Amino acid sequence: MILCMVKGIPRLAVRSFLSEPSLFLSTSTPPPLTSNFRRYESSYRRTRKKLAIKPDPSFLSSSCAGSDALSAEQDHIVFNPPSSAPSIYHTPIKFLPKDDPRRVLFLNNQLQQQQHTSSSSSSTTAAEDSPSPPPPPPPPLPPPIRKPYTKSYHLTETDIAEIRRLRQKDPDMWTRTKLAKKFKCSSLFVGIVCQATKERLEQRAEALEAIKARWGKKRTMAREDRVRRRELWGRDE
Repeated sequence: MILCMVKGIPRLAVRSFLSEPSLFLSTSTPPPLTSNFRRYESSYRRTRKKLAIKPDPSFLSSSCAGSDALSAEQDHIVFNPPSSAPSIYHTPIKFLPKDDPRRVLFLNNQLQQQQHTSSSSSSTTAAEDSPSPPPPPPPPLPPPIRKPYTKSYHLTETDIAEIRRLRQKDPDMWTRTKLAKKFKCSSLFVGIVCQATKERLEQRAEALEAIKARWGKKRTMAREDRVRRRELWGRDE
C-alpha cells in the first residue's frame, strides 16, 4: 500500500517519511506570504539592455582609445557642448584643428571688437574735451495726494478758551474732528490745546477692554507681539 502511494518519489524521501513522519506532518502554521515585486527575466533583460548605453568617446580615457601608456596616465579635457545651432563662438579655438576655417572667422571677429572698443574710447575722450551740454530738466513730480495748503495762525486766546470749554462740556458731541472743522484747524492742534477729561478716558478704556474680551487667541497674540515690537523699537533692537 505504501509502495503504491509513494510511486514516483525517490527512495530517500520515502525512508525519511517512514522513519520520522512528524517532520512531514507538522501542524505549525506556515509563514505568511510576502508580496514582493519581482521583475520577470524578459523585462529585466530588456530594461538592462536599454540602460547599457555606451559613453561618449570624449569621456573615455586615452588607454581606452588605444593610445600609448604615457598619454593614458595624463589628464585630458572633456568638452561636450549641448545640442544647439552650430556657431563658431560655441567651440573654443583650442579645440579647432589648425586648418579649420573657423579659426580665421574667430580672429576676424576679435579684431572687429578691438577696433570698436578703441573707436568708442577715442570718441569718449573727444567728448570729455568738448564742452558738455546742459543736463536735461528733471521729470515732473507726481500730483500731490492732498491739496497743498499754507498754515494759518488765526486762532486767538479767546478761540482756544472756547475750544477747551466745548471739549469739557460735552466730549461725546464735540470731538476733536468736529472742533477742528468748526475752528478751521487740525485735530492735532485740538489735542494739544485741550485733553479729554478723566471720566472720558476711563470710558474709552472700558470700551477698549470690552472689545479685547471678544478677541480670539490668534488676534490677542498678534497684538501682544505688536506691543513687544514697539518696545524693541524704542530700545533700537
